[in-house]
Amino acid sequence: MRVVAALLLLFPAFAVFADNHQGSADAGAAQAAVCAACHGETGNSMLPNNPHIAGQNFKYLFRQMQLIRDGERPAPLMIGQLDNKTDQDLMDLAAYYESQAPKRDVAADADLELGERIYRAGILDKGVAACAACHGPSGAGNAPAGFPRIAGQESEYFINQMTAYREGQRLTDEYLGGVMRQIAIGLTDGEIAAVANYAKGLR
Repeated sequence: MRVVAALLLLFPAFAVFADNHQGSADAGAAQAAVCAACHGETGNSMLPNNPHIAGQNFKYLFRQMQLIRDGERPAPLMIGQLDNKTDQDLMDLAAYYESQAPKRDVAADADLELGERIYRAGILDKGVAACAACHGPSGAGNAPAGFPRIAGQESEYFINQMTAYREGQRLTDEYLGGVMRQIAIGLTDGEIAAVANYAKGLR
């Protein structure tokens, strides 16, 4: 509850990072051809270490691309890809991918109950908040707040990002007071894998 309360208090601060101007999905489609090699033609990647970005919300995509372009989010596979993009270019790409249909997948049976329990209720004695508090009961995220969609995400990518938060290698939650790092630090490798698997099957 402490983490959820902190999120609610910090929510107004997100506005300084979110752009009110919308992009053009048509203009974004023209730019997206070079993205297809890693993210798939419509943003559904065929590579387990690359994220699905189809159906991802505009605010989250726009902000993450800004951070990658500006060197604030290390992303080795994205080096050079966004260097010459303007904010308008990034908004157009974000609008295009937000308009695409997200991938639907199926979770494996292993540790499914554990993953569901953590996702929906957190781990009280370790201070781990429920994932559903920010990412929604169906994993669709919270578009107005810019909290990302995680339903259907590749487990390998999910695990890598949560581990990076836990190890302090990913800092893109700074504007929320480091909440993702606070959550991830309370999770073991097995618990992260269980949540990743459960989220993969959400729809």
